[in-house]
Amino acid sequence: MIKEFKQFLLRGNVVDLAVGVVVGAAFGTIVSALVSDILTPFIAAIAKVPDFSGLYFTINGSQFMYGHFINAMVSFLLVAGSVFFFVVKPMNVLVAKTKKEAPMDPTTKKCAECCMDIPLDARRCGHCTHAVM
Repeated sequence: MIKEFKQFLLRGNVVDLAVGVVVGAAFGTIVSALVSDILTPFIAAIAKVPDFSGLYFTINGSQFMYGHFINAMVSFLLVAGSVFFFVVKPMNVLVAKTKKEAPMDPTTKKCAECCMDIPLDARRCGHCTHAVM
């Protein structure tokens, strides 16, 4: 049972997943810092409202903190936008540059007698009338 567990842990998928989680967590901190330290103050400088958390309304003595929800939505949109523009778009460009197009399937073949191109389905060459297999 220990041997099977060791094989499971040393499989490539488990190690790849572990590395992905660790790198993802580290990247999450970088993106959060970008949003909270750079993008949010920039928006606050433009909108002149740095924090919406103080906004609320009251119904029958219950406070509805819609400002906190607005902060969460703005933060989510900034994080999603940051990830898209700083990670997804550059990766798509990089993949598109390195991706090789698959060669097209041939539609013709060479005649063994006269070396002219003839359709794949042809049984005789249209140039020399040689029988083609």
